[in-house]
Amino acid sequence: MVTFLPGRPGRLADVPSFDRGIGGAESNVACGLAAAGLAVRWVSRVGADGFGDHLVETIGGHGVDVSAVARDPSRPTGVYFRTAGDRGSDGHEVAYYRAGSAASAMSVENVDLSVVRAGRVLHLSGITAALSPECLELVRELTAPGPQRPLVSFDVNHRPRLWRDAEGPRVLLELARGADIVFLGEDEAEEAWGVTGGPSEIRAVLPEPSVLVVKQGGRGATAFVSAAAEWGIVAPRGGAAYRCSPAPLGGFRSQSVDAPPSNTFAPALSVDVVATTGAGDAFAAGFLCATLRELALRDRLRHGHLWAAAALTVPGDLAPPPSRAHADRLAALGDDAWGTLRLGPGWTRAETASEEVRTP
Repeated sequence: MVTFLPGRPGRLADVPSFDRGIGGAESNVACGLAAAGLAVRWVSRVGADGFGDHLVETIGGHGVDVSAVARDPSRPTGVYFRTAGDRGSDGHEVAYYRAGSAASAMSVENVDLSVVRAGRVLHLSGITAALSPECLELVRELTAPGPQRPLVSFDVNHRPRLWRDAEGPRVLLELARGADIVFLGEDEAEEAWGVTGGPSEIRAVLPEPSVLVVKQGGRGATAFVSAAAEWGIVAPRGGAAYRCSPAPLGGFRSQSVDAPPSNTFAPALSVDVVATTGAGDAFAAGFLCATLRELALRDRLRHGHLWAAAALTVPGDLAPPPSRAHADRLAALGDDAWGTLRLGPGWTRAETASEEVRTP
């Protein structure tokens, strides 16, 4: 979607002007991964209009392959407006205009599934599944088991206002159970499924994903990894089967059905927050990038936190992630040093700790 950010705080009725940007869970993740130097393709559908031009050109400008984005001559590009406050805060407003949008018309029939499945990792969101029955059918097809399926990453992204009926929570649980890596907020689990017992109870509800990442707001995040698994992935690459080195990526084969799942907790960072929009997408991108690099589980979570901190310190949905070397240095800190980090606006431009990376 095209995003309109307010020129000043206040009710939507009172804000006189807005700045245009881009937004969308999957495209945010794509832009973040491309900024980290990975080869990324965004598959979507936009209108044959100026806003569609803006999205394709801007996302392509971030280094994302947009060749598989279709243009719909009969449906518009979706847009949304929001107030300056964060989601969940008093007075926060969001106005979506994407009913009947080009993206909502995506379906199994008009999306090239072979293109979607051609990567090592396919990242999906519960938001897309909520856009229309056709989109839900598409996401179900892509999360269904099959020989051509890549590793599937799924961000639940529970947005109650987007669902047309009360079936949203049930559908999201179904889709999450079919994915390999799942991202889910502790608050989302409570709102959608009434789960109030924390990460372990959430894992009990979602035992199927080989990796489950439970985001716990300002406290941190817990990742559960199935111990009854042999890591490795077979995915199409260059038209042939390709097996990467053993690593926590997917394609799991049972070793011991009685082995308990392992879990790792990584505390969040102290951040001078500008806006929270896009932080969850940035976390997912950071975690996936570190996963593809075969980093340790703790470091994957820490990279997620660092990328989220980059998004938290800018007003829009997108922020350049820290350089790989900079993020690696910070992720390698001891627990005490990690706990004293405080990140503010502009910190990603600091190649070493400076006045922008402060310790109290």
